[in-house]
Amino acid sequence: MMKASRTLGFSTCFAAVLALAACEGVDVKQQFPRNRTDGRGGSIPAPEDQPESIFGGGGFGTTIFGSGDDETAVPQGGGAVNGIGVNSYLWRASLDTMSFMPLASADPFGGVIITDWYSPPESPDERFKATIYILERQLRADGVRVAVFRQTRAGGVDWRDAQLNDRTATELEDAILTRARQLRISSLGE
Repeated sequence: MMKASRTLGFSTCFAAVLALAACEGVDVKQQFPRNRTDGRGGSIPAPEDQPESIFGGGGFGTTIFGSGDDETAVPQGGGAVNGIGVNSYLWRASLDTMSFMPLASADPFGGVIITDWYSPPESPDERFKATIYILERQLRADGVRVAVFRQTRAGGVDWRDAQLNDRTATELEDAILTRARQLRISSLGE
């Protein structure tokens, strides 16, 4: 019984290899002409118009992380590039500005950066957390919003929400916008 199933398995594999080898001489361009229709009035793209893989010509990593080419790294208008759904200058400036705080999550498609709690070394009984929202694809003053949260603990017990100066979020937004302008100017000079 075992010998018969093994022989059947080898026969099946051999037949599959022969079938694939027989396809070698097929001319795809002749079999699939450029202007075909799908029977409902729509056109079917020619094989040479199809991407190299299911994720496109450069693959999955290129779509999300960029191709690495300096020419495509930042567009002329500073809009979205290579899978980043928000302004690239605001995105990089936000990451640069908030780099002193630990990063909890970053969503380049939605434009949200969330930091983890950070306690300044000079005040260990106080901690801060920030959420940065990048709202625009263009480099504009109203393209970024920052929400900052503050907690304190008295006597080393529990953390409790505390009042925060209203200017803190605005100052962080201004710092991000300043850094974004610097990045834009430096990219124009190259």
